[in-house]
Amino acid sequence: MTRPDPVESALTAARPKAIAALLRHFRDLDLAEEAFQEACLRALKTWPEKGAPRDPTAWLIFVGRNVAVDALRRSRRLASLPDEDQLSDLDDAEAAVVRQIDEADYRDDILRLLFVCCHPDLPAEHQVALALRVVSGLSVRQIARAFLVGESAMEQRITRAKGRIARSGVAFEAPSAIERTERLAAVAAMLYLLYNEGYTTAAEPEGRVLAEEAIRLIRLLIRLFPSEPEIMGLAAVMMLGHARAAARADADGRPIPLDAQDRSRWNRSLIAEGLALLDKALRHRRPGPYQIQAAIAALHARAPSVEATDWAEIELLYGALERFEPSPVVRLNRAVAVARCRGPAAALELIAPLESELGGYFYFHGTRGTFLMELGRSAEAQTAFGRAIALARNANEAAHIRSKLDQLVAEAAHSGK
Repeated sequence: MTRPDPVESALTAARPKAIAALLRHFRDLDLAEEAFQEACLRALKTWPEKGAPRDPTAWLIFVGRNVAVDALRRSRRLASLPDEDQLSDLDDAEAAVVRQIDEADYRDDILRLLFVCCHPDLPAEHQVALALRVVSGLSVRQIARAFLVGESAMEQRITRAKGRIARSGVAFEAPSAIERTERLAAVAAMLYLLYNEGYTTAAEPEGRVLAEEAIRLIRLLIRLFPSEPEIMGLAAVMMLGHARAAARADADGRPIPLDAQDRSRWNRSLIAEGLALLDKALRHRRPGPYQIQAAIAALHARAPSVEATDWAEIELLYGALERFEPSPVVRLNRAVAVARCRGPAAALELIAPLESELGGYFYFHGTRGTFLMELGRSAEAQTAFGRAIALARNANEAAHIRSKLDQLVAEAAHSGK
C-alpha cells in the first residue's frame, strides 16, 4: 500500500480548523477557502525542504490570515477593510494565533464552521454538500458519488449554497442552544457521509484520515450534546465500523470481505468505546436510525465469527431501519442478512425491484452477482460482476470483483461448459 505523503496528510488534517479560524476572522467563506489554499501552496513549496513547523495548523492560519489581509487591502478601492475587531490581533506571533483558537468563546471553531454550513436557510442537501466540500475538503467528484448525482449538478449545488450564504447575511457568531439543536440533524448527516466516504475508501491513503476526522468531530458533538442518543448512536456506528479498518484490506490494498477478516486485528478498545456509547444511548429509550445501525454493527463486533453472527436479529434490525428511513440501499443491506437466514434465492427476490434505482451503484451489482454465483447461475453472475467492475470507484474495488469473476471463469472451464 502506498504510504501517505506526510505534508499532504498534515494539510488534510489542518484544513477544518484552519478554515474555521479564518472564517471567524474574516466572515467570508470564499475568502477563508482561498486564503487556506494559498497557505497550502506555500506549505508545499517550503515544508518538504525546511520541514513542517511545530504546529502546522497554526502556521497555515497565520499565513492564510496574512494572505487574506493582503487580498482585502488590494481590493480596498472596491470594499473597505473589516473592522479591526473582526481581523483580530495582527501581531506576528503564531503562539497568539494558537491561544486565540483555544480560547474561542465557542467550544471549537470547527463546530462553528459546521453550523454555518448547515444553516437552516439552506436546503438540507445543500447544507451537507457544502460542509463536505468546505470542512472536509472532499472533491466535487467524491461528494457527487456520495449523493449518487452527476458532478456538474453537485458543482452547481455547492456554488448556489455558497452564494446564498454570502447574500443572506448568515450570522457567524456562535449559535444559541436552540439553534444548535435545530441544526444538529444536518450536521450529523454531514458527519455520517464524511465517515462513509472514509470507510468505503479505507484502502486508499486518504480514507482512514476521513474516517478518523469524522470520529474526532462526532466526539466534539458528544461534548456539546451529552444526552442526545442519536449522536451517541452515530458515534457508535463510526467506532464499531472503523475498529475493523486494519482487517478490511490486504497488504496490496485489496478489500477483504467480512467473512474472511482476521478478527484478532479488530481494534478492541475502539469496539469497547462504541459498545459503551450504544448501551448509553439505548438507555434513553428514544430509538432512531443511527442507534439501529449501531446495534447492527454491535452484533458483528460481538460475534466470534461470521457463522456465529445473529443474522436473524440483523435482518429484523434492517427491517426496523427501513421503517425509519425507507431506502433501496437499506433494502440491499437487508438482503445480505436474508441470504444468510433464508438463502440467496430469497435475497435475490428481495432486491429484484431495486435495479431501476440502483442500476448505477457498484455494490448492487456486486451483491447481486454474489447471490447469482451462489445459486449456480454463472452466466448471469458474470454479467453482474462485469457491470460492477465498470462502476468500481477505484482499482481495489474492481480487483475484488475481478477475483470473483475469474473464479467463475475457472469453474466454467473446469466443468467444460
